[in-house]
Amino acid sequence: MTDAFANARRHGRWWGLGVVGMAQLMVVLDTTVVTIALPSAQRSIGLSDGGRQWVVTAYTLAFGRLLLLGGRLGDLLGRRRTLLAGVIGFAAASMLGGIAADPAMLIGARAAQGAFAALFAPSALALLTTIFNDPRERARAFAIFSVTLMAGGACGQILGGALTEYLGWRWCLYVNLPIAAAVMVGAFTVLPDTPGHAGVRLDLPGAILGCGGMTALIYALGEAGSYGWESTPIVGLLVTAVVLLAAFVVVQSKVSDPLLPLRVLADRNRVGAFLAVATATFGMLGMFLFMTFHLQTVLHYSSLRAGLAFLPYVAAAITATQVSRRLLSRVRPRAIVAPGLVLVSAGLTVLTQLSPHSPYAASVLPAILLCGLGMGSLFAPSMSTATSTGNPRDAGIVSAVVNTAQQLGGSIGTALLNTIAAGAASVYLTAHRDTPSALAQATVHGNAVACAWAAGILLAMAVIVAVLINTHPGQPTSGEPAPRNQAEAEVNTVEKARRA
Repeated sequence: MTDAFANARRHGRWWGLGVVGMAQLMVVLDTTVVTIALPSAQRSIGLSDGGRQWVVTAYTLAFGRLLLLGGRLGDLLGRRRTLLAGVIGFAAASMLGGIAADPAMLIGARAAQGAFAALFAPSALALLTTIFNDPRERARAFAIFSVTLMAGGACGQILGGALTEYLGWRWCLYVNLPIAAAVMVGAFTVLPDTPGHAGVRLDLPGAILGCGGMTALIYALGEAGSYGWESTPIVGLLVTAVVLLAAFVVVQSKVSDPLLPLRVLADRNRVGAFLAVATATFGMLGMFLFMTFHLQTVLHYSSLRAGLAFLPYVAAAITATQVSRRLLSRVRPRAIVAPGLVLVSAGLTVLTQLSPHSPYAASVLPAILLCGLGMGSLFAPSMSTATSTGNPRDAGIVSAVVNTAQQLGGSIGTALLNTIAAGAASVYLTAHRDTPSALAQATVHGNAVACAWAAGILLAMAVIVAVLINTHPGQPTSGEPAPRNQAEAEVNTVEKARRA
């Protein structure tokens, strides 16, 4: 392990950050880049309306249910090894999706993408946490990493629109190939070859229960809009999810080598950070979803123009991230995270005032800017707080829980807010004449009601997070004192690695 850290220092930690950032960029891009291409793909290979939604759901379902397993495999087998295996598989699945001749082939390729993303995403974040030990460098690294995550979501929409318009929808999948190639070269060159932990067994019962529970939960949330929350299939899936996840917790408390050590969830600061990441993703994807629909359906923007409309979000997020990075070493994380959630809530509140005739500059732009400022300010301190663990052996699984929190937040946000919006729109149409103008107004009304719910949830979570997170600047969540300088940080890291 000592040689691994020496190797990381010799080749340069910041080059390693670039490699990890590119790996994570693929995960974020594929959450949004394909969405804008769906109408073209539907016409090209004969996707049904139901099949169209599964192009997105297959990816998120496989990704969400396998993240914990991917994190533990990284700890057992070595993080660079699992990152490389996952990236190679992800590239192969992207190629398969690009040449898909029918819906089944495309949906299967998207599921494979999600599975391989779950293998390398936790290892990428875990490598980042082990490379950077100094609190100031760590804050800067997480700020850059957070910009990659946030900008990737918005840029995915822009890139998807441009690729679909000028090269065809298949290039929304082929675009992963050069990124994957760069990650593989960089991983061999600059990332430390951290060994796995010999003698530790994989928790197969926990993996089955956890994956089964997550699958039932995410599938129920994804299909609730079609079947209804009170329908027998959805209620059955939710009950199954609760039973399986409860059994998962029991198993984790009994086995010697659990898939998710419960000590990871025993720290209030880490739990607060997990909740902040999940809720922020909930709000962000809700904003992206409704604004994309509003811009293209109500304001009649082209896919490329709609994507470009999110550029101010990227600028606001980058600006806020830089400010957040400078503050992180001076103030408590909760003093940044909680106000960030409030800003996102304020942005969603602005969206509740939209009408079919609201201009972009006066209504949509302020909401996008507020959401960008909020996300930019909260993500880096949340990620840093969540992954500041005193035990290097837990780095992979903690990183997996962070990714799982993001995935669950996005899945719950998409399912819940869609259901609320559809229900509110239906009620509006029942009370008004069924005309084209009434249909547009019903759509905007449904989105506004959903945004109001999302804003309220984020505001409540800001209070909860402010109570839970009480760590001091640069202090590990484990309660260990922060290192006073770079030399002490390196000595501490090597000593922890020796004990592990």
